Amino acid sequence: MLILVNINYMFFSKSGNGMRNRWWVLIVIVFLISSCKSNPKLDEFKIYIVETTDLHGALLPYDYIKHQESDYSLAQVSTYVSQLRNENGSQVVLLDNGDVLQGQPIVYYNNINNVKNHVVSRMFNFMKYDAAVVGNHDIEAGHMVYDSLIKQFNFPWLAANAINKETREPYFKPYTIINRFNQKIAILGLITPGVPKWLPENLWSGIIFEDMVVTAKKWMEIIQTKEKPDVVIGLFHAGHDSTYGGVNPEDPYNENASLEVAKEVPGFDVVFIGHDHDAVVKDIVNNVGDTVKIIDPGSNARNIGLATLSFKHNSDNNKYDFTVDASVVSVKDVLPDDNFMNEFNNDHIQILDYTNQVLGVCNNEIESIPSYYGQSRFMSLIHKVQLEVSDADISFAAPLSYNTKIEKGDIKVSDCFKLYRYDNMLSVIELTGKEIDGYLEYSYSNWYSVMSSSNDHLMKFKTDDQGNISYDQNRKAFSLFGNYFNFDSAAGIYYYVDVRKPDGDKVFISKTVDGKKFDENKKYKVVVNSYRANGGGGHFLYGAKINTDSLKQRTIWNSDYDMRFFLMDYIKHNKILKVRNMNNWVVVPSKWRDKGWERDYPLMFSKK
Repeated sequence: MLILVNINYMFFSKSGNGMRNRWWVLIVIVFLISSCKSNPKLDEFKIYIVETTDLHGALLPYDYIKHQESDYSLAQVSTYVSQLRNENGSQVVLLDNGDVLQGQPIVYYNNINNVKNHVVSRMFNFMKYDAAVVGNHDIEAGHMVYDSLIKQFNFPWLAANAINKETREPYFKPYTIINRFNQKIAILGLITPGVPKWLPENLWSGIIFEDMVVTAKKWMEIIQTKEKPDVVIGLFHAGHDSTYGGVNPEDPYNENASLEVAKEVPGFDVVFIGHDHDAVVKDIVNNVGDTVKIIDPGSNARNIGLATLSFKHNSDNNKYDFTVDASVVSVKDVLPDDNFMNEFNNDHIQILDYTNQVLGVCNNEIESIPSYYGQSRFMSLIHKVQLEVSDADISFAAPLSYNTKIEKGDIKVSDCFKLYRYDNMLSVIELTGKEIDGYLEYSYSNWYSVMSSSNDHLMKFKTDDQGNISYDQNRKAFSLFGNYFNFDSAAGIYYYVDVRKPDGDKVFISKTVDGKKFDENKKYKVVVNSYRANGGGGHFLYGAKINTDSLKQRTIWNSDYDMRFFLMDYIKHNKILKVRNMNNWVVVPSKWRDKGWERDYPLMFSKK
């Protein structure tokens, strides 16, 4: 009490000594208070690290494409995080692992209309995120969007392996340091280096994407030497399967090298991953024998990744030892945060108005499922728009929605997100007839099995060591050998696919739609989306035998707008759509196809 009285006298006294000392006393008081807060005298405490990843626009509990409420979104995550903070104070660290800027109309609208006051920056700042990593779909939004968000975020946006071509320094921040309970937590961010394979260069101009393992080794040494952290967290927008697509995990620039980093770069305590939309929790033993916790909560805010760090004071060295508990927590039964909902209610109303705009009328139903076993109205519309916009001879495209339907009647803005899920641009590339044939052979060899009778599967499924088709627990369906968004068909030519023939010899092209004989030596103008034009899916490399550099040299046109923009414009211009099958390709023998599809349909679409 005497000390407090003396301090009070010194601070408030009007004497010369009191006035001279008052500011020194104030500084001492502030220091003592802050020291008490930042250096708790605790034998044990916990720090909770929460990860969201691959939100893909699931920001509010409403699906603006299907026009229905959803039981998962960032609003539910906000409730969970708020409760965790209320219970544990400043012990919570909140991270995002990328791919938020693509998916739902709410982010698409903000990307093209509201860049300088983006809904994602407002929401992330409202929730007080501590750090985030850039995802490949965030780069897809373009420089104008992500360059602006860097400035809008109240936290660092990380990607140590995205390098500025001019300065040779990271374009985004490489890492950040977060302090909790006097524990120094280093967060190192990495992005998948596959961006140049999937996106046109204008979207990532001035940036080089380096190998994840090489980059992690470099920055781990810097972090350990300069920062001397108590905990090191990896925040990687890359998947857990480094063999995805049949690649060698040891090859440089692996697109999903998260586990390779955890194994080859000692120092990480926890690695949060994403990109592949798989919910995963596992332990990895690195090359010096330490265990690293791996956490991937999946996608669309259905779950959060949670690392609970339990600290205990070690009296021998006067430091804290800690253990890590890793888990994936569902938010399905969590109610949306009322404060969050109120804060962003105007955004909700704005996007409802936007997605409910009627663009035109369709005179028949359009469904994606028929696209798997032959020509469909769904794909005919996509091909027609691509050909009309680009003035190409031939169109390549795949169904980008696994299972969706547009009902007969009004077509709204929201329906265009069903017809075309991604924000892809378009490109026209010159190909010879032989290269076109090779491209299609590759597509169908990953799509259809080789049938020896009508009793065989039409679709090619993944199989285990015993030859049984594999089941995907996440999707609750049997796993196809190839990804449906790589099932490219063609328009502008007539051809048939013979499923009795071996892979590489299934496709037989007869003529172009203007009646001319198809010529393997002739050059044709072919329109594809930007993912394919940059080598995505392997159709050009493994099918047409054209590398990425050659593709760029052969590209004669790139669109200024994304395909969904052209689709909306096409519907508005035509007003009444009479979508018909192009009927330019077919699977033979037809009886085998029908029997095979009858067998495979429930495997692909019926939930167990």
